[in-house]
Amino acid sequence: MKKTILTGIRPTGRIHLGHYFGATKNWVKLQDDYNSFFEIADVQALTDNFDNPTKVRENVREIAIDLLAIGINPEKSTIFIQSMIPEIAELTIYYSNLVTMARLYRNPTIKTEIAQKKAIFGNDGESVTYGFVGYPVSQAADITAFRGELVPVGEDQLPLIEQCREIVRKFNNIYGETLKEPEAYLSKTTRIKGLDGNEKMGKSLGNAIYLRDNEETITKKIMGAVTDTNKIKKDDPADPTKCMVYYYHDLINSENKEQICKECQEGSRGCVTCKKELIKNMIEFLKPIQEKGKYYEEHPEVVDEILLNGTKKAKEVAKETMKEVKKAIKIDYYD
Repeated sequence: MKKTILTGIRPTGRIHLGHYFGATKNWVKLQDDYNSFFEIADVQALTDNFDNPTKVRENVREIAIDLLAIGINPEKSTIFIQSMIPEIAELTIYYSNLVTMARLYRNPTIKTEIAQKKAIFGNDGESVTYGFVGYPVSQAADITAFRGELVPVGEDQLPLIEQCREIVRKFNNIYGETLKEPEAYLSKTTRIKGLDGNEKMGKSLGNAIYLRDNEETITKKIMGAVTDTNKIKKDDPADPTKCMVYYYHDLINSENKEQICKECQEGSRGCVTCKKELIKNMIEFLKPIQEKGKYYEEHPEVVDEILLNGTKKAKEVAKETMKEVKKAIKIDYYD
């Protein structure tokens, strides 16, 4: 029996290179070895987009298209929409009784994100909602509803998995062995930098290349990428480690990246030439993904059918889990 993997992505925008190299590329490999559930986490997206539901709704299909375009195979994996599985919301309520507010506020991931919100809004956190603080409880429901045994995450997400494990242990201790305790499947890929040199490529930062960006957009973005600021003239030597153009040459594994590095250090390569070469290589790199994505863009009914079938399959699994949970907590009336 294959182990079950559960992971998800928030539909707040299309998938960019940061998502691809940081997570989704690995999902394509995992689906061959694991029983894989890929969740489009629209409910979680609403925790900080509750005032813009249209944004979330419009990106559900876009995320599905991107996942299919990179190689997620609906015959091997289950792609589903979180909000269409009411059992997740029900589990979240039951689990919320097992976690104190103090514990939620101690979660390092939550603490970091609350601090970021305070910096953005310039207050003491009044803008932080119950839903936002409590999303680790909802995430625990996501994982356990589908009996997830492994959860692919980066190091910054480990506290969320540990909180899920705590909830499972407490539930099983009180009500009897019912739930599976998941383990983190740690991603080896580090966070991908943005075109502006920021340590994180992000939708809100405007420093991302999206998998389905057209050639004109890719060209404009790369031509504006940050290079070594110490290189003033075309023939000045430069440090490739301070240049985002070389960073992306290395990321997409350009054939002559060693030569590019050498020429950059010697000062025999100008930044404009280097950017134009990266544009060409990036377009070629993204071409297979974009061709596959174009098919699904032109056949939205195929995407919808995949989402409906995946959600139906996911719901059947969640229903079975819910039966066991309700029996354990003795609210299985008339079943």
